[in-house]
Amino acid sequence: MQLVVARVGRAHGIKGEVTVEVRTDEPELRLGPGAVLLTDPASTGPLTIETGRVHSGRLLLRFAGVRDRNAAEALRNTLLIAEVDPDETPEDPDEYYDHQLMDLDVVTVDGSEVGRITEISHLPSQDLFVVERPDGTEVLIPFVEEIVVEIDLEEQRAVIDPPPGLIDDQAEIVSTRDAENSAGEAENDSAAAGEDATEADA
Repeated sequence: MQLVVARVGRAHGIKGEVTVEVRTDEPELRLGPGAVLLTDPASTGPLTIETGRVHSGRLLLRFAGVRDRNAAEALRNTLLIAEVDPDETPEDPDEYYDHQLMDLDVVTVDGSEVGRITEISHLPSQDLFVVERPDGTEVLIPFVEEIVVEIDLEEQRAVIDPPPGLIDDQAEIVSTRDAENSAGEAENDSAAAGEDATEADA
């Protein structure tokens, strides 16, 4: 099975290094020296990682045969893809590969349906579940233990305990807008009533 493990960013320096946006919880395994990665677009690969180092919090990689800034810049936005055994699981029981989480049903602790995981977004600060709701809208769920309280792969579901506003913010916005509209209509009605009363008194 193929997994996207990184996306190539800007060239760094003049010796062929590139920054990468890491999309795996195991960069030491997937993005270590000697790793051979497929690419998207396929025409730029496969690429063999020659060296890797962390600079200012960003992972820098150099690929075999990429020796200058122009060659490195030509790889920008290329997706790096690793071949993974579909039965393989992370060593840490609290970690999961993206493919294990995709399409899981998301429900709250009281059993309310939220939607289905359609994408895992790997940000520098945390990972996010992109969840498609039954009405077609999307909601972002931070993948942190305070919110995602259970991952049940057998039942194919993720159980969440969302803080107020996380999954019902759309409803709150609509409710607020409706309330403002109602208030505005009420003010208009009051003003109209006042004009009628004035005319009647006159």
